[in-house]
Amino acid sequence: MLDPSSSEEEGDEVVEVERKEVATSKSLGGARRPPGRSADDHGGGGLQPRGRGSGSGRPSSPSPSVGSDKEKEDQEKMQREEEEKKKRLQLYVFVMRCIAYPFNAKQPTDMARRQQKISKLQLQTVKDRFQAFLNGETQIVADEAFINAVQSYYEIFLKSDRVSRMVQSGGFSASDSREVFKKHIEKRVRSLPEIDGLSKETVLSSWIAKFDTIYRGEEDIRKHQQRMTASAASELILSKDQLYEMFQQILGIKKFEHQLLYNACQLDNPDEQAAQIRRELDGRLQMADQIARGGRFPRFVSREMEAMYIEELRSSVNLLMANLESMPVSKGGEFKLQKLKRGHNTSIMDMGQEDENLLSKSDVVLSFTLEVVIMEVQGLKSLASNRIVYCTMEVEGGHKLQTDQAEASKPIWGTQGDFTTTQPLPAVKVKLFTESTGVLALEDKELGRVVLHPTPNSPKQCELHKMTVSKGCPDELKIKLAIRMDKPQNMKHCGYLWAIGKNVWKRWKKRFFVLVQVSQYTFAMCSYREKKAEPVELLQLDGYTVDYTDPQPGLEGGRTFFNAVKEGDTVIFASDDEQDRILWVQAMYRATGQSHKPVPPTQVQKLNSRGGSAPQLDAPISQFYADRAQKHGMDEFISANPCNFDHASLFELVQRLTLDHRLNDSYSCLGWFSPGQVFVLDEYCARYGVRGCHRHLCYLSDLLERAENGAMIDPTLLHYSYAFCASHVHGNRPDGIGTVTVEEKERFEEIKERLRVLLENQITHFRYCFPFGRPEGALKATLSLLERVLMKDVVTPVPQEDVKAVIRKCLEQAAIVNYQRLSEYAKLEGKKREMYEHPVFCLASQVMDLTIQNVGRLVTPAKKLEDTIRLSELVIEVLQQNEEHHAEVSAFAWWSDLMVEHAETFLCLYTADMDAALEIQPPDSWDSFPLFQLLNDFLRVDYNLCNGKFHKHLQDLYAPLVVRYVDLMESSIAQSIHRGFERESWEPVNNGSATSEDLFWKLDALQTFIRDLHWPEEEFGKHLETRLKLMSSDMIESCIKRIRAAFEAKLQKSSRTTDFRVPQSICTMFNVMVDAKSQSAKLCAVDLGQERQYHSQIDHLIEETVKEMITLLVAKFVVILESVLSKLSRYDEGTLFSSFLSFTVKAASKYVDVPKPGMDVADCYVTFVRHSQDMLREKVNEEIYVERLFDQWYTSSMNLIGTWLTDRMDLQLHVYQLKILIRIVKKKYRDFRLQGVLDSTLNCKMYETIRNRLTLEEATTSVREGGMQGITMRDSDEDDNDN
Repeated sequence: MLDPSSSEEEGDEVVEVERKEVATSKSLGGARRPPGRSADDHGGGGLQPRGRGSGSGRPSSPSPSVGSDKEKEDQEKMQREEEEKKKRLQLYVFVMRCIAYPFNAKQPTDMARRQQKISKLQLQTVKDRFQAFLNGETQIVADEAFINAVQSYYEIFLKSDRVSRMVQSGGFSASDSREVFKKHIEKRVRSLPEIDGLSKETVLSSWIAKFDTIYRGEEDIRKHQQRMTASAASELILSKDQLYEMFQQILGIKKFEHQLLYNACQLDNPDEQAAQIRRELDGRLQMADQIARGGRFPRFVSREMEAMYIEELRSSVNLLMANLESMPVSKGGEFKLQKLKRGHNTSIMDMGQEDENLLSKSDVVLSFTLEVVIMEVQGLKSLASNRIVYCTMEVEGGHKLQTDQAEASKPIWGTQGDFTTTQPLPAVKVKLFTESTGVLALEDKELGRVVLHPTPNSPKQCELHKMTVSKGCPDELKIKLAIRMDKPQNMKHCGYLWAIGKNVWKRWKKRFFVLVQVSQYTFAMCSYREKKAEPVELLQLDGYTVDYTDPQPGLEGGRTFFNAVKEGDTVIFASDDEQDRILWVQAMYRATGQSHKPVPPTQVQKLNSRGGSAPQLDAPISQFYADRAQKHGMDEFISANPCNFDHASLFELVQRLTLDHRLNDSYSCLGWFSPGQVFVLDEYCARYGVRGCHRHLCYLSDLLERAENGAMIDPTLLHYSYAFCASHVHGNRPDGIGTVTVEEKERFEEIKERLRVLLENQITHFRYCFPFGRPEGALKATLSLLERVLMKDVVTPVPQEDVKAVIRKCLEQAAIVNYQRLSEYAKLEGKKREMYEHPVFCLASQVMDLTIQNVGRLVTPAKKLEDTIRLSELVIEVLQQNEEHHAEVSAFAWWSDLMVEHAETFLCLYTADMDAALEIQPPDSWDSFPLFQLLNDFLRVDYNLCNGKFHKHLQDLYAPLVVRYVDLMESSIAQSIHRGFERESWEPVNNGSATSEDLFWKLDALQTFIRDLHWPEEEFGKHLETRLKLMSSDMIESCIKRIRAAFEAKLQKSSRTTDFRVPQSICTMFNVMVDAKSQSAKLCAVDLGQERQYHSQIDHLIEETVKEMITLLVAKFVVILESVLSKLSRYDEGTLFSSFLSFTVKAASKYVDVPKPGMDVADCYVTFVRHSQDMLREKVNEEIYVERLFDQWYTSSMNLIGTWLTDRMDLQLHVYQLKILIRIVKKKYRDFRLQGVLDSTLNCKMYETIRNRLTLEEATTSVREGGMQGITMRDSDEDDNDN
């Protein structure tokens, strides 16, 4: 705190006030004003309001009566403000004294640390930072999962109006924001897939670190930490100066007023404050006696409490006395406290114990520390300059110290010696020595000495003292030294006084007196002689009253007089100057604890004189400050007797103002006071006797008022104060007070009802009072408090069913409130969307409003359904937030059941809107299925809501729609199969044809859609699955049959010669069969335990059909081979055509190069085979089918050739027949082997028969014709081996 004596601010304000005081007096036409009543607001709280002087402008009122009424109202308002200001100044005096000298309370260090709260501006800044991150405007590297989490957090939490409301209520801190994000991402991180070498805890920590970086933005983290550290320190412990400054702000006290009061109250003087407390406690005891005698008791709930009330008053004072007695008088000294009780107060103590409380001389022990500093010796001339000199110093009865040695030419030391003594008037001896030069000298020679008798009041600076020289020393020696004697803590004043009394100091004589504090309540006036540790005589000041007095005739010595008076005894003292007398009277006034405050005669004369404005020159500084305070109107507040005030109402005021200050500071306090505030309020209650129940009732009333106005108040704090009041009212004595007033009981019942209404309202609005589960644990504490409030007393617990009934009713109302607000939000959101999407948005606002209204009236079914789906999303979001943030209350097992009922009620309200939207949908419209999927996907995974009331209703509503949809889809698919195969071109599309692809896609889409419905009822779900499998099986069977017929028709229409080429359509049909087989495994399979069965054995049907198709195709190939063999049959031996053809060829070959007859037939057939093989191998998707086809084709062909040769067993083959067959058999064998036909099939018995026959025929022809022109079966074997 600033030093009042050096405060420029104060000095300026004093001058300003004095000038304005003069100006105001002139403006009032010389009207007399009370001294120090300044009109300016710098004058403090005890000042009168400024009057309307002649200098003021003339009021412009329409009539004199109206003007006078207005002036009267203004005057009354100013009077009220003046009275309020005075009240606050007086209250501040009491608070200052509590801060200056606390003896009951201390600042608690175990209170929960409060977080810095977030303002609206800070919330907007945080939103902007997160938006910048989402827009990619920051340098923070993040993956998609984290960005999605931040996006969800931003949309759901930061942009929520409930967060804005929480910020407005003062209950939102950065810690809340961080905890909500942490809880928000925990589920997301747990659902992420495992990554080798990276734990999910690491991911969680990384995300939290990135969140902190986004939240902090560009702030310097070091400055942030420094700011947080400083604020945290001020939140925990406050110095006295900080407490003064805080309550100046709370009570609206100016710095100038504080300085006046501080100095005048001598708050920096612990003795004055302890004396003030003793006077207050005496006053409270006297007040208790007056109440006991006069019978002016408060109204209690029973008459028997009146006697108890007096005992409680006295016990509380005794406790305060004991606390004061335990306060240390001396800090760090050897003096030990004497815990003695005061014996002069007969209302508490037994007079028979008075002798035991008397002090003895041995009880008064003082301990002094002396510092003796020897600087130099002057006047030493007779000694040689090189002689060694030194000094010794000692305190009578103590040890001796010596300085360093110095030459006689320069006897300077600057040596300090420290001594301790118990003598108030010690004798300090300092001697000067020189070293003896004689051989036989045993001791050094003493040159001089000085004996001093210091006191604590002696000067502390260096002074010259004349030394008494020894014999033989011609010099006049002077020594420069300083003696500093400290003042012990238990010595309050000392000095020389004249004194005379009846029992002590019976002679009028000047003595050295010391005022000693033996304990907080025991003081003694002791007289001492020089070099004595014990007092000669002492006077115990208990019960004495000190005051100024006039000079006493007949007493010579002393100039200013004062006395100490007690029944049967008077002691007269006198000092030599006025200032010393004032200091003695002030010190003894503090020691006696008397209620009468002595006023110096000089001050009385000054107050009675009009012109005296300067303080007396002989008055101490404390009197100067008192004069200044009196001049500025503060004296009435300083000198006011605390016992004459209603501290209950004063405390109610200061507690309410402190709460307002606390709720408006930078901390999210939730109604909790800071440690410094708790300390001051505790000290005030203890010191001025404010009842604990009254304190907590006022606190509850203030907290309830703030909570009702939207402030965030911690229910745990309400619970604490309510439990205290309930225990007190029901007689459990939480603070030892057993009396209960009627006012306390009535006010408690009123607050109990208000609290019940508030708690029920908070539970009804739990989503808005405790948004996102913040403050943490507040909902649980609210339920606990409501349970406590519903109790009729503090012993009998309320039945759980009663509590559940109350909360159930609240949650039913909560469902209505939440759904109404949700509906309003959805409507507002829908209107905004319509406005921005409407084509006339750019027109004037009036036209736009009319358009929006018309759109709202003409709501189409599609628009209604869209709004209902959006509403359902909001409903699910609300229920999910309730489950995440409000469902877990471990102390109440039944809370989760009530929340389930609340959710069902909430969904029941939504049912009406949902049913209304579905009723207006056109028949056979399937746009509403997304609504079912959305709701069902949420409900089916919720253990409590699955197959609940709303879920059952939803199933009943959609079951007919699902059945109808399946029926129509079945009919549609059947028609598409019929029309599709009629127009089928058999062009390849993906894995099949256009019709098959469409069929399989529709069947799969239908089954996927029904499966994605996740029908919750198992029986109906199985029915739907079985029906869809049956339908798929039927559709695929129909498709297969249509393909079989088309395949056969296609082959019948194709060529029977070697010109035939396997068309694309044939391969497509095979591919359709392949696709049908794979699709049937998915579309037609029914899980029956460990087995998978197919309806109508559709896979068997496919296999049989494929076999038939292969057989048909092989038959086609055999027909083509038959056509080739039929051409060779014309060359059979014995036919006319054979002879004619042979003759013609032979004749022609003599003249020209005639081609080999029959090779073109073989080449055409080989080309046909190879093309068919390549086509099938390339276009058919199933390898097994191709291999099966090639096996049958090869086997059938060989069988046909073998049969043809067998039919001609008795005939010799024509040379051309033999060549063609050799070419066909050789190429066929090689090509089919290249296509992967197994050797066992290739080298079958029929092939061996054919080979042997052709080899034999070849040998015969070679002998007969002279060769085969290079075409032999042997060549074929070599070729085969080569290949």
